[in-house]
Amino acid sequence: MPKLIENASRVTAAGTPPKTIDEYVGRVNSGDGRVSVAHMRSPSGWAEPGQTPQFDEYTLVLCGALRVEFDGGELDVAAGQAVHTAPGEWVRYSSPGPDGAEYVAVCLPAFEIGAAHRDDEPGS
Repeated sequence: MPKLIENASRVTAAGTPPKTIDEYVGRVNSGDGRVSVAHMRSPSGWAEPGQTPQFDEYTLVLCGALRVEFDGGELDVAAGQAVHTAPGEWVRYSSPGPDGAEYVAVCLPAFEIGAAHRDDEPGS
């Protein structure tokens, strides 16, 4: 039987200025550790610390643009485009454009703070 997910849970975000994360599926909202699906809204000028996550992340940009820095370069992902980052790959997300970014992130397995391995965390 299908299970309705009536609403999202607001999750604390890394980076400045603050962005909004609404998790629909994942450890916080649905208790699912296999996958997380979150709707993100980052303002213009937002940037988070670099990270070397232990999960696949698929990101679909709905509005604005998202910048993804990686070892060896960077790319801008515009509305209507998507990007995949693999486990163990260093990345840094930001939204430097004037409109910020609105996007959906899907993480396999589900996102958890300790698995992101952010540059500003002890032991990273």
